[in-house]
Amino acid sequence: MAGRPQKQKIESAEDDALTLDPDRGENLGLIVGQNIKRLRSRRDLSLEALSKLSGVSRAMLGQIELARSVPTINVVWKIANAFNVPFSTLIASHTTNLVRVLPADNMKVLTSASGDFSSRALFPFDAERRTEFYEIRMQPGGIENAEAHAAGTMENMVVVKGSLEITVDGEAQVLSSGDAILFQADKPHSYKNMSKVEARAYLVMTYVEGEH
Repeated sequence: MAGRPQKQKIESAEDDALTLDPDRGENLGLIVGQNIKRLRSRRDLSLEALSKLSGVSRAMLGQIELARSVPTINVVWKIANAFNVPFSTLIASHTTNLVRVLPADNMKVLTSASGDFSSRALFPFDAERRTEFYEIRMQPGGIENAEAHAAGTMENMVVVKGSLEITVDGEAQVLSSGDAILFQADKPHSYKNMSKVEARAYLVMTYVEGEH
């Protein structure tokens, strides 16, 4: 039966993939590829050099730049850390307006392959920035492991529904609804839903500096 196009989740060998929505008229894979190529050119880096810095294979980087492969969330983080830029820099479409309304059904969403974890950006991906704002949702028992971000990156999270266990560099903290946490995200960290309902939280990520 014909109807509204469904979201398309393109996955690779990793656990997490970018979610694409045909209604938005955007191809995140294409945008990421263009931004990687732009940053490589600006810094005079070869694919081989970027591969060594990021830990992502040269072949994969080449496929991403040509928009033949959609990178996973973890791969985008690795490349962003290699360039020492915020995550949003790699998925920014580089169009600017002084005032922006962000309709709920027209926001970029990143989701895990299992569907247990999703991250909705509550800011426009139109420029490089030092602060990012996300809505986090996790299904009961869901776990999301994150690698260390760029040096000096901070995460400030408040739980608004359910209970989340936040583990930073091996030390765990359990947050209930209304609790908040601030921690250095330049160390390995993870999120786990400890409740029997979907957990929801809001996250502000702050970087020491933007692209340089």
